[in-house]
Amino acid sequence: MPLTDLTLPELLAFRPEVAEPDDFDAFWADTIDEARAAAETAGTRPSLTPAATPVTQLIIEDLTFPGFGGEPVRAWVSRPRDAEGPLPAVVQYQGYNGGRGLPGENVLWALAGYVHVFMDTRGQGSGWGTGGVTADPHGSGPATAGFMTRGIHDPREHFYRRVFTDAVRAVDATRTLPFVDADRIAVTGGSQGGGIALAAGALAGVQAVLPDVAFLCAYRRGAEVAADGPFQELAMYLSVHRDEVDTVFRTLSYLDGVNFARRIEAPSLFSVALMDTVVPPSTTFAAYNHLAAADRAIEVYAFNDHEGGQTAHWQKQAEWLAARI
Repeated sequence: MPLTDLTLPELLAFRPEVAEPDDFDAFWADTIDEARAAAETAGTRPSLTPAATPVTQLIIEDLTFPGFGGEPVRAWVSRPRDAEGPLPAVVQYQGYNGGRGLPGENVLWALAGYVHVFMDTRGQGSGWGTGGVTADPHGSGPATAGFMTRGIHDPREHFYRRVFTDAVRAVDATRTLPFVDADRIAVTGGSQGGGIALAAGALAGVQAVLPDVAFLCAYRRGAEVAADGPFQELAMYLSVHRDEVDTVFRTLSYLDGVNFARRIEAPSLFSVALMDTVVPPSTTFAAYNHLAAADRAIEVYAFNDHEGGQTAHWQKQAEWLAARI
């Protein structure tokens, strides 16, 4: 399998200029304030119910919390049984069109001593894995198959505005859990989940950010060079809507992981795979190289595709995070 992008020395120096709207901060502050106000007006609070699972050595619960527009979003909460708290927490986001799956399916962070909150992604969960249950009750204008171009004409209408808001509200909900130390929360995720973690890392005031083979960064670069995967949805859309290039990338500038990375000051550990055909490594490096955090590192998997480091990388994440929170 060949390299899919630039060489490592070129990637380490790759710091492209990505358009940043003048009202980027105001846009997101207003968006998050609206979501919090919607929940407050409706009197909706996070709620936990026991999960039906054969797992007995962890406590696993079904969390429902108000996300974008106060709409219900689901997550699994897994934690060590009989551990003395409050405990640090890891909020995790899922990859493209996967869901939160079954209770007890993803428990490595809980086994490592954390409260693990695994957010379902609204409207997704039917492409692979064992499913999701969170609806996205919003329509879209003309779009390609998939999620990248849903609401592409207006950042206020775009699918990822809702998802990123849900991600921040998941951190808000985690802070309310009585067994969580609200001052020790990390966010993580792979691929799409990594891109979501970047947004949450910039907007939710967390203590650590761990994006793994992060998608949703440097959209134009991704659309131009990705050999596979959802970046191609953008290229397909623009091959039909030839006069909308400026509109598309203006909308996406509000949702770009590069612009979120510029605002992340918390300790951050990235990963990247140099033979990745889905997320070109230059798009991940574009975010990493704009990162504001002084305490930062990136693990490079030179001979891996989009699977990246898998559990070997999780072990590095766990060691790195234990030294910080």
